[in-house]
Amino acid sequence: MKVLKRLLVLNVLAAVVLGPLSGSALAAPLKPDEQIKFRKAGYGFMAWNMRKIKGNLEGTYSNDEVAKAAAAVAAVSNSGLGALFGPGTDQDIGDLKTRVKPEFFQQADKVRELAQALNKEANELAKIATTGDVTAVKAQFGKTSDACQACHDRFRKE
Repeated sequence: MKVLKRLLVLNVLAAVVLGPLSGSALAAPLKPDEQIKFRKAGYGFMAWNMRKIKGNLEGTYSNDEVAKAAAAVAAVSNSGLGALFGPGTDQDIGDLKTRVKPEFFQQADKVRELAQALNKEANELAKIATTGDVTAVKAQFGKTSDACQACHDRFRKE
């Protein structure tokens, strides 16, 4: 569990220090189709780990599995995915589809607010998941899910 806690602390520090620089000279420039592909992969990985946690909460609970999945959710949440919403990524490119509403690109302050809320809840989930307190994990999982859904409700096409 010490490794998971260190990973979480490093992810949070990286997000705080590098977050404002995401999309700058630190990363090789990506074409719009690559940005869409990578962000979909990141969010897909996050969703898969959220489903693993949900499965544990609804079935046989494994603290180790939940802690790993929660750390993965926090890592993705703090990874700077916002840099993958660059110009030209607001529309489908060939057979690569995006479900982002145009409003996402027009409401930067609201997007930032929702992203910060998700980061906060995901980091708390990762922290709580290390305790083995199933009741607390379940409550925090709900908050993290709600933070995900808030962005979907506002900025995701059905």
